[in-house]
Amino acid sequence: MIEKEEMLSIMPHRGRMLLLTKVNEYDFNEESIEAEYHLTEDCLFYDPAADGVPAWVGFELIAQTVSAYMGIKTRARGEPVKLGFILGVSGLQIGLPFFKTGSIIVIKAKEFECMDPLYIYNGEIFIEGKKVLEGKLTVMEVDDEKAQAMKKGSEPN
Repeated sequence: MIEKEEMLSIMPHRGRMLLLTKVNEYDFNEESIEAEYHLTEDCLFYDPAADGVPAWVGFELIAQTVSAYMGIKTRARGEPVKLGFILGVSGLQIGLPFFKTGSIIVIKAKEFECMDPLYIYNGEIFIEGKKVLEGKLTVMEVDDEKAQAMKKGSEPN
């Protein structure tokens, strides 16, 4: 298990943008991970009118779970943590409009395909054991030098 404080060493997310509470388990052989998010009103995406977070935010929960897994893998190899970019979300099926405050959201991700540095993950979200969201996430992992070059290229002149 990896608690929130340790996640800072494997993920680039900080402050309110870090949405995961903990990593429950991961498996390098299965290329899979399970994480949790305990939803509070402090969530960056919190909507007081709904007393929750729009369920479409689930793709970001899956993305952060994937980020945690990739960070765990690079740390195990003794390499620095790399940044990842979401390139696409497909097949997203959402079974509820909002995640309610107080929910414990369980996020599972499993590598579907790897074309280094591109990765496709199947993601699923469960609340109280019931699957409420699923989809595929395509991400690209880049080293810090490439990330800085991409950032400079997107800045106005």
